[in-house]
Amino acid sequence: MTILCQPAPWPGELTSSLGDDVRTADDLGAALRALTDDPTEDLVVVGPEADTEEALRFTEQLRLERPTAGVILVREYVDVVMLTDALRAGVREVVTAGDHAALAAACERSRALSGHVRADVRAYEDPEPAHQGKVITVFAAKGGCGKTTIAINLAAALAADGAHRVCVLDLDLSFGDVAICVQLEPVRTISDALPMAGHLDTTGAASLLTSYGPGLDMLLAPVTPGDAEKIPPALVGELLTVLRGMYDFVVVDTPAQFSEHVLTAMDASDHHVLLTTPDTPAIKNLRIALDMLDLLSYARDIRSVVVNRSDSKVGLSSNDVDRVVRSPITAQVPSSRNVPISINKGTPIVIATPTHPVSQAIIRFAHERLLSQPAPARHKAFAGRRGAGRR
Repeated sequence: MTILCQPAPWPGELTSSLGDDVRTADDLGAALRALTDDPTEDLVVVGPEADTEEALRFTEQLRLERPTAGVILVREYVDVVMLTDALRAGVREVVTAGDHAALAAACERSRALSGHVRADVRAYEDPEPAHQGKVITVFAAKGGCGKTTIAINLAAALAADGAHRVCVLDLDLSFGDVAICVQLEPVRTISDALPMAGHLDTTGAASLLTSYGPGLDMLLAPVTPGDAEKIPPALVGELLTVLRGMYDFVVVDTPAQFSEHVLTAMDASDHHVLLTTPDTPAIKNLRIALDMLDLLSYARDIRSVVVNRSDSKVGLSSNDVDRVVRSPITAQVPSSRNVPISINKGTPIVIATPTHPVSQAIIRFAHERLLSQPAPARHKAFAGRRGAGRR
């Protein structure tokens, strides 16, 4: 059915352009009531006798309250200014009065578009989307623990030479090292997402990425001083929402602090990888970080404690680490001079030497904790309440 809004009678031959099932309304208020009565209706044709300004206000309201419905405006005369105003308000097409064929074609196009919009709305509201990748946040409460190295190599292990699509997001906005560790030119960075804030889509997100290898892309940190302060935490959340729909895994490299940006990433995460090294300051900071995560009601079953350079001869044993951290150690990555060598070459050690003990430890962790287990469902409720409380 089509709703025809026309204060004055409209000749029958014009009405026939709208199809067989037409419901008339004397004014725009009656047209709105007709839409309310019939949730399946998706087309309103506003005749030439209706006031243009009122028609545009009606369309703006309808676009917010009923995005699946379309409005076609029929005018005696169409100029560029009026056409621009109409399209800005959300009118799908403007047709000159008397052009029956153009009106019929416009109605057909609008109904087809409404069908596509209705399908998109259903997909958006679906609580179980067809593709929902995992977000993995790598965090260390102290600098110098090798966090960026672990994040990049973990991403490479998950990508497995193209077996999965993986993106690394460098969230160390002021001092991000992802680009230099893999020798990528930061032509595009997260700063380029600022004009898209609030309406970011997959096309926009794809324009920000820098490809590294098969199945592995990078979203790099800003390089211009001052750009870090321009990135709002909400944009980070928006990016992660879009990226998890594009990738199987999104690995987030973070700074060594609980900033709003980091907490936003942790809210969106399916897994927290908490990194330390076997030295007293790093272990002490990890203990504080674990207490903070508990205080913020993050679920414990989504976290993994990883000890990097675990075999360093620094006077602390594994038992000492367990006693201080008071949390199970999920993985231990040995130290090796080959790691800084791989960084200087710009090739993650997992890719350069997959049989190396460091590579094997990271690959084993990726398989046992991330690839073989489904994402926990309940942590998002905790994160939502934590986020609400923080605001």
